[in-house]
Amino acid sequence: MTALLPPSTEVDAGRRVFAPRTDVLSRRIGVRATVVTVAALLAAVAVGVFALTLGDAPFSPGEVLMALLGFGEPRAELVIIEWRLPRVLAALVFGVALGIGGAVFQSLTRNPLGSPDVIGFDAGAYTGALIVITTMGISVASTAAAALAGGAATALLVYLLAFRRGFTGFRLIIVGIGVASMLASVNTWIILNADLRIAMLASAWGAGSLNVITAEQVAIAACVIVPISLAVAMLADRMHLLELGDDTASALGVRTGGTRLTLIILGVCLTAAVTAMAGPIAFISLAAPQIARRLTGSASVTLTASAAVGALLLVTSDVLAQRLFAPTQIPVGIVTVCLGGVYLVWLLIQEARKR
Repeated sequence: MTALLPPSTEVDAGRRVFAPRTDVLSRRIGVRATVVTVAALLAAVAVGVFALTLGDAPFSPGEVLMALLGFGEPRAELVIIEWRLPRVLAALVFGVALGIGGAVFQSLTRNPLGSPDVIGFDAGAYTGALIVITTMGISVASTAAAALAGGAATALLVYLLAFRRGFTGFRLIIVGIGVASMLASVNTWIILNADLRIAMLASAWGAGSLNVITAEQVAIAACVIVPISLAVAMLADRMHLLELGDDTASALGVRTGGTRLTLIILGVCLTAAVTAMAGPIAFISLAAPQIARRLTGSASVTLTASAAVGALLLVTSDVLAQRLFAPTQIPVGIVTVCLGGVYLVWLLIQEARKR
C-alpha cells in the first residue's frame, strides 16, 4: 500500500500522513543560496572594479582590467595596483571576515542581535589595541596581537558571566552589551589620558578606516582570516545542529560545550583580525547575516552567503566613504554606523512585530 502513495505521503496506523518533501526543499534552498552567494560576490567584485576607476586620476573600466592583467601603462599600474588595489582587497577580505563572524554569533545565540560589535567583542579588541598604541606606539604586529588578546579576553569574560546552569543566547547578548558599555568608558578614559598626538591617532584609527591600508597589512590579515574561515566552514554542520538546542545536538553526537567554545574563539579571531588592521568597523557583522538569510530564504544564517554579502556591504560602504565628501575621505566606519543604525532600528521594529 505504501508504494502506491505519493512520495510525500507516509502511512501511520492506517492513516495517510502528508509530510513535507524535505529533499526537494533542501535542494531548492541550496540552489537559491548558491545563486545569492555568486550574485553577491560578482556584485562585490564589480563595485571593487568601479572603485579602482575613481580618484584624482580617473581610469576607465577597460584600463583597470588591462592594469590588473599586467598589460596597462606604467602610470596606470602604479596608481591602480600599488595605491588603490590594496584598499579594495582589504574591503573584500575584511567584509568576508565580518560576515562570517556575525553569522557564527547569530547562529550560536539564535538571535539577529547576536553580533560581535553588539556583544562587545569588538570593544574588547579595541581596548587591547588602545593599550598597546598608547604605550608602545602603532605597530602592525603588536597592535594585531593586542587586538586578538583583547577580543579573546572579552569573549572569555562574557562567556563566563553568561554561563549559568547552561548557555543561553539572550543572556550572552545582555551580558555582552553591559561589558561593551564598560569597555567603551575604559576606551574613552585611555584616550583622554594619552598624549595628544597619540590620542588623535588612536581616535582616527578607532573610527574604522581603510584610508591608509597597505598591501602588507592585507596579506597579514588574509593569512589569519582564510584558515580561520575554513575552520569555521568545517564546523558549520555542528554549528547548525546547536541551533536545535543542546539536548538535540548532544543526541546527534555533537560535543556542545567544546564546539560552542571553539566557534566563539574562531569568531572572535575573525573580527579581531579586522579590528587590528583597520579599527572597529561596526554593523557589517550585524547586518550581513540577516540580509543573506532573507535573500536565501533560509531558516538560519548561511556562512557563504553571509561572507559574500559582508564583502559587498563593506566595499560599497568604502566607495561611499571615498566619494561622499570628495576630495575629503571619511573613515568607512562612519558610513557603516550610519547605515547600520537605520538597519538596527528596522530590525528592532521587525522583531517587536513578531513578538
